[in-house]
Amino acid sequence: MKKLIYRHTSCSVLITLLLLLCACSTEKTNEQQTASITIEDDLGRKIQLPHQPQRVLALASSMTEMLFAVCDTASIVGRTQNCDYPAAALSKPVVNNYPVDMERVLQLKPDLIFTTEGITPLEVAARLEELGVPVYYQKYRTVEDIFSGLEDIGRIVGREQQAKQVADSLRQEVAQIEARHKNKEQPLKVLAVVNYDPIYVYGHSTVISDKLRILGAENAVEETYEAMSREAILKSNPDVLLGGTPEEMEKNFFSIYPELRKIKAYQNKRIYKPTADLMSRATPRVVASIKELERFLYPS
Repeated sequence: MKKLIYRHTSCSVLITLLLLLCACSTEKTNEQQTASITIEDDLGRKIQLPHQPQRVLALASSMTEMLFAVCDTASIVGRTQNCDYPAAALSKPVVNNYPVDMERVLQLKPDLIFTTEGITPLEVAARLEELGVPVYYQKYRTVEDIFSGLEDIGRIVGREQQAKQVADSLRQEVAQIEARHKNKEQPLKVLAVVNYDPIYVYGHSTVISDKLRILGAENAVEETYEAMSREAILKSNPDVLLGGTPEEMEKNFFSIYPELRKIKAYQNKRIYKPTADLMSRATPRVVASIKELERFLYPS
């Protein structure tokens, strides 16, 4: 009889302990969910969040791709009118980002908006924050910036392991590509044209420069400016020209600036049309962009 009573008492104690542990665990979880968070974005802006973001939105196509690579897709509450990748993004509600549809943003109730330098004006971010929607900026100058950006997103939304796996896998691919093009004796000079009239190009301090470095080549533009004169192009005399098919550039570029037919790229028929989104967006597809450029630079 005593033995039975002893077992019953032990069971009661055990149940009580388990209940206390569960209560403590629940309390800790609730504290984590409600604890405020302070983060700093790539522009050095301090952002105060009441809790870890559960609903996120991007106001740049590149950032939408970054979110889909890391976040639980159910937490992504919308996309811009220009977001077309990945396919899953197309099922999300649309928010116009130019100008930003403030009313639509508030309807979607994001805990945090992600955007990039140069896409969302700071005054727009300030207005969103006045309305209670914090804005986090990323900026990219190198390929590694994209990978560390993925990891930053992971830390913010509580998906660190997922983000690290994606970033490390991409780093490994880039390292393999870079190893193929080490120690080029005469690096190819590449000019990447964005607009024909006036002439705008990818300047030196852009991700394209780092992509070319990885491929053992270099940006023909040595300055940070984006607008470029015909004289500067003739002086740089690029080996490769990116910006359109030979036919498109003949019609829309060289017909306007016939003197530029003197550059090596034209003389040697080294004119190529990269996939626009791969060139312009800083996203996990940067590896696909590097591989595309590799095929252009080294067709053999």
